[in-house]
Amino acid sequence: MLIRKEIRLTGLALLLALAACTPQTQLLFALMPNGTVPIMLSHLEGVSDGNRQRLADFERRGDWEGLARFAEENLAQDKSNADWWTMAGYAYSRLERYPRAIECYAEAVRLAPDEITWWNLLAQAYRSAGQPERAVHTLNNALNIRQDVPVTFFLLGESFGDMGRLQPALDGYQQALRLNREFAQAWFGMGRVYVRQERYAEAADIVKVLETLDPGLAAGLSKLLPQRK
Repeated sequence: MLIRKEIRLTGLALLLALAACTPQTQLLFALMPNGTVPIMLSHLEGVSDGNRQRLADFERRGDWEGLARFAEENLAQDKSNADWWTMAGYAYSRLERYPRAIECYAEAVRLAPDEITWWNLLAQAYRSAGQPERAVHTLNNALNIRQDVPVTFFLLGESFGDMGRLQPALDGYQQALRLNREFAQAWFGMGRVYVRQERYAEAADIVKVLETLDPGLAAGLSKLLPQRK
């Protein structure tokens, strides 16, 4: 069985982009505890070396169909294991089969409601499925459990931004930065809101902050600003 451990989501390491994916999918995978299946193998107990190797092989080959089947096989034997539901959700998210990913993450949340990571993954899956309102509802539930995880507030900002609700989006990013001042993606999100509000001077100030934290994001935000002739 997979053994749950408290996950503390911090900083840029959990927001590394995966170049082959859309931005929303990048973030969804980056939010996965420790990022990859091989690291998650260290949490498995009572699993044969052969099965451990199978999981590692699925990740190495990018065989998400195989990983999904393997997770489903284990769930058929133990539907009360939140971690296998999360593993299945991860595989289905990789396959961009978001309705099933949502089902899996929702069951993980039901079984392990104190795991803030699962709430965040569920919310991001809703965003990827084009359901930002459900994402907001999910994140508000997460905040009833814990209010010290920057990613939760960041996703709240992203979800409100998806809905065109710019002030609540800005509030979400600011709360994320209150918890982690080096959260480059939150700075970028805030700058993007400023651009949409035509608050260009404030957005330009954020470009300067990002030049230190993440030059790539700084360049991306700079491109959104009106270009001087």
